Amino acid sequence: MLPGLMRSAPGVEEPGHFDYYYWNKDMAFVCFLVFLTLLVKSRDASHNKLDSEVLPKVARMTVSGKKQTMGFDVPSTGENGVVVTATEAASKRPETPSKGSNGDEHITVPTPARSTGKARQAINIKAELEKRQGGKPLLNLVVIGHVDAGKSTLMGHLLYLLGNVNKRTMHKYEQESKKAGKASFAYAWVLDETGEERDRGVTMDVGMTKFETNSKVVTLMDAPGHKDFIPNMITGAAQADVAVLVVDASRGEFEAGFEAGGQTREHALLVRSLGVTQLAVAVNKMDQVNWQQARFQEIISKLGHFLKQAGFKESDVFYIPTSGLSGENLATRSSVSQLTSWYSGPSLLEQIDAFKAPQRSVDKPFRLCVSDVFKDQGSGFCVTGKIEAGYIQAGDKILAMPPNETCTVKGITLHDEALDWAAAGDHVSLTLTGMDIIKINVGCVFCDPKEPIRVCTRFRARVLIFNIEVPITQGFPVLLHYQTVSEPATIRKLISVLHKSSGEVLKKKPKCLSKGMNAIVEIQTQRPVSLELYKDYKELGRFMLRYVGSTIAAGVVTEVRDNVKTRNGLMFFPV
Repeated sequence: MLPGLMRSAPGVEEPGHFDYYYWNKDMAFVCFLVFLTLLVKSRDASHNKLDSEVLPKVARMTVSGKKQTMGFDVPSTGENGVVVTATEAASKRPETPSKGSNGDEHITVPTPARSTGKARQAINIKAELEKRQGGKPLLNLVVIGHVDAGKSTLMGHLLYLLGNVNKRTMHKYEQESKKAGKASFAYAWVLDETGEERDRGVTMDVGMTKFETNSKVVTLMDAPGHKDFIPNMITGAAQADVAVLVVDASRGEFEAGFEAGGQTREHALLVRSLGVTQLAVAVNKMDQVNWQQARFQEIISKLGHFLKQAGFKESDVFYIPTSGLSGENLATRSSVSQLTSWYSGPSLLEQIDAFKAPQRSVDKPFRLCVSDVFKDQGSGFCVTGKIEAGYIQAGDKILAMPPNETCTVKGITLHDEALDWAAAGDHVSLTLTGMDIIKINVGCVFCDPKEPIRVCTRFRARVLIFNIEVPITQGFPVLLHYQTVSEPATIRKLISVLHKSSGEVLKKKPKCLSKGMNAIVEIQTQRPVSLELYKDYKELGRFMLRYVGSTIAAGVVTEVRDNVKTRNGLMFFPV
């Protein structure tokens, strides 16, 4: 009881003696009214909290006739194929999945409260992939080559010719580059967007954009050519299906990039080791050698022999004479008589269009390796990366490894367009909630909680040793490059030397490994890394080893030696 509400009983003088009958009769009604008021306020607050969590208010905008949203209001497909947002569907959200026109169950609005299993019934992923982009398959293309071969200028000019860059923007780049004393860099600035890249005149990070051919939707990744940025180039190459290798046809420049110390050889070797089998060689700056057929054939002869040794089939390598600065033979076939007199092959765009699209692992459990992390304007955060396997829908719960924490997908963006779903091959941005951003780093892998990716610090692998000056011995320090991960590691054991083609064991427990050897080794990393066996996931089973600024080996994971366990979100190792 509250002392301020107590009252002495009538006719009683002793202090502290109270009339409890008076309290129970009159004050009970007052307390009931107070309780009722608090109950109503509590219920309203609860409803407001639920609305703010499940149905956040967002600002809408219209761009090029398409309705888009900002925030977490993710559009989804409702009845009769009508696109609705979570806010619009609030009043008619079904408690159970509804039936589509074909009898399949689908959920009108995916929300975090729905289980992953129910959300998965909403779409036929293969059918949706066939319908997307007018039936055009996706192709992830990386552009590689020695520094100053003209990669950014070549692709920037191609994008301009395709209409991806308007004349006003291009004029602005031309004026700004002239003012900076770099008039020839105007087209390169289409992809080299940072001030430091423009000041130095070199690509430093992987630039990414999208364009379309007659039969493909192409995600373009412009990789840096300078040797100081090889790790960034590896990150781009690891996410590619096909590649364009740009070489400079100028006298002395091709030789500088191709001979010892140049990046032409290393880049070609890297993309092949990371799974790229189709390659277009853009022999650039042919206008500077007057479109000489002899020079073109000389470059083909030298490059062809090396690419065959690197593992490329002759039938999968295509050579195209080009000029990135003048735009000849890029989007359309050239009409320059000096070229057409001896070359009747495709333009660069035609060759890209002719590449075969790879088979995607959409049937396997979801896997996405994080390439960037940043704070979102809302309550969550965003990660970017390429989906290597499976598919994802808004509302799904996914697991982050190695932190071993789950979160909810609130939004999916592909090429600045909000989507309900994305699948293997897509470079996406995911908006996530239910997890602290500080627990996510570049290199973490998001996966299906029911079938998580392996996490380990020791694994065995089959490696191919490149051109090395110092033999590899037990305890040799290396830098492991795996997807977007760059992790210090050690060659813990030399297990055996193998025959290059048959895989037969030639020698057990060798003392060292030298150039050209094929071997089984055990590698130990300083921190836990998420990876898969090559036989299960080719995309997630490849890696590169570097030592003192040079790539010394490529490998595939064959066995995980210590699957790191987790307890309450913390890592521990079984004894």
